[in-house]
Amino acid sequence: MTSRSAASRRDPSPSGTRTSSAGDRARKAVSWAAAWVTPTAVGTLPPAAASRYRSYESVPGHHLQLASAQTLTHLPRCRRHVDTQLGVYVEGWGLYAERLADEFGLYSSPLARLGMLSFDALRACRLVVDTGMHQLGWSRTRAMAFVRDNTATTEANVRNEIDRYIGWPGQALAYVTGRGEMVRLRERSRAELGSAFDLRGFHGAVLGEGPLPLPVLDSVVAAWSRSHLA
Repeated sequence: MTSRSAASRRDPSPSGTRTSSAGDRARKAVSWAAAWVTPTAVGTLPPAAASRYRSYESVPGHHLQLASAQTLTHLPRCRRHVDTQLGVYVEGWGLYAERLADEFGLYSSPLARLGMLSFDALRACRLVVDTGMHQLGWSRTRAMAFVRDNTATTEANVRNEIDRYIGWPGQALAYVTGRGEMVRLRERSRAELGSAFDLRGFHGAVLGEGPLPLPVLDSVVAAWSRSHLA
């Protein structure tokens, strides 16, 4: 289920998040898109971002991947419930799914698609400010100014993003590294299989062993491709 507002959670984050379902289904999975009515961040989520959040946090993004992993009973339970512990895979899938939604034509208007592209610009800025603060000694003020000047995000989200990456160096890189690798593997398989390439089957291979380190994911996808060669 998806909730448009995080107001009932008293969550100060002006972005989005999700909670996975419990393994025994006692708790439903919920994705939260902090709307412009939260007590601490009024007006923080532009309407253009709503479709992008659904694609990234819900389907075909995090909820699809995390819920699918819980069904993989051939895996140990600890592997079925991996989340941010393997961020390069989990967040990589979220970004991949966000773009996949665009490929499938799921953004209903140019404004919705603009929201997706706007967040891509934000992620590019994250890479710059992460490096700037942790390698080049940028101040918080300088990092905030860079994001403010180069994205369409809100002031509340500028603060949120910079404080997040002050305390979580490298996570921004994990997002785009994971997405880039999944796209690379897809195009490699497409080139190898030609007309026999099946996108649904490829996604089944990517999701079918739960979250994996990228070199292991490479091996899994390579084995899937070999199994489909004529």
